[in-house]
This record gives sequence, structure tokens and C-alpha cells, in this order.
Amino acid sequence: MGNILSRIQEIASNEGITIGAMERTIGASKGVLSRAINNGTDIQAKWLSIIVENYPRYSTGWLLTGAGSMLKDDLNGIKTIDEANPSFMPTTSMNPSVGTPYYDVDFIGGFDEVFNSQVNIPATNIVIRGFEKASLWCNVTGHSMEPKINHGDIIALRQCTLNDIQYGEIYAVVLDTIRTIKILRRSPVPSKLRFIPINTEDYDEQEFDKSRIMNVFEVIGSISKFF
Repeated sequence: MGNILSRIQEIASNEGITIGAMERTIGASKGVLSRAINNGTDIQAKWLSIIVENYPRYSTGWLLTGAGSMLKDDLNGIKTIDEANPSFMPTTSMNPSVGTPYYDVDFIGGFDEVFNSQVNIPATNIVIRGFEKASLWCNVTGHSMEPKINHGDIIALRQCTLNDIQYGEIYAVVLDTIRTIKILRRSPVPSKLRFIPINTEDYDEQEFDKSRIMNVFEVIGSISKFF
């Protein structure tokens, strides 16, 4: 969450306002944001949603993950592409040395078959600035992370470990029985992690034992399928 808090400060600075003024704008009690920033503690997910609603020119993807540009008018690597600048537009390549491999499978569905296979051939490679850290792309199904990540989007993933997790960021997690994409946070029970959706109207927070986690991938970003 600390990284998100620093990006909230960047929004306030870019708007030329204080954190106190931002608190008033989003309807938060005095100190909700400033105490979290000063102490490095979490804030409720609802305040992130309200910040996005009140400051719509800032990229939700950038706020949540740090990927791409701060402003939606720029390439933010999540949903908005700068069509006026061809160098920022995503393209595909069949050259295996150019871009990042895209596998035409759903993370929630057949991802394991791709990840555990040494012979699976990607459908194409995606070439897009801002996603150089990604290891692969695949499809998304489901609505739990909307409006940040939408059903039918494609996501860029980078494999990591439990020790790499930055709490409050978005990860794609392979557990022993399911695969899911959620915001990860600490649990009061040290042996568990909290799995938090963005779409809290239709989906509930869950907790799973860390021992059930088989693979973890940082979600670098997502874009609407363009090919």
C-alpha cells in the first residue's frame, strides 16, 4: 500500500492541493489519508475508488500498480492508448525475439497447461511500450476486478514469489484448486492472505492459506484485446 500512498501524494501535488484538501474532496474524515501516509499503513479500498471517481484524469492502473503513465491522456499501459502517437500503439509480432509472448488461454481456465508446458507455442508476441518487465500475456475471464480489469481483457504477467508481494497491489495467483486475480493484503492470521476484489458489489473478500499457493504472478497491467 505504501507505493499507492506515494502515488496519492503525487496526485495531490499535481493538482496543487494538500492531502487535507483531498480528504475533504473525497468525503473522508481528517487524517484518513495523512495518517496512512505518515505511518505507512493501509487505507480502505473504498477510498481508492472514490479518489478515482473524483480525479478521473488519472489512470486507475497507474494508481493501483504504478504501471504506465499517471495521466490517462498518456499511455498508461492499462486501458487508454495514445492513438496520436504511433510509437505507443500495441502491435503484434511473429518474431519470437520481438515483444512478449501472448497465449490465447484464460488465466482462470487453461493457464496451467501453458505455464507447465515447455513446448506450447504462443499465438503471437505483443509489442507495447511500458510492459518490458512482463513475461507473458494471457486472457481474463470474470468480473471481480472491474472496472480496473474487464472480462475479455488481456493481462501482462511477471512471475514472482510470496516474498516479492507488495501488499495492496494486484496479483494473479494459482492455488491448489483455483486461479484468481485479486488485490493481496495481509491477514490477521500470519499463515493466510486476504484476496480482495475491486468489484465489491458482486464479489466478497476471501482468505486463503499461503500453503495453498502454487504460483504467484504480478499483474503488470491489462489492455483491451486489439487483434
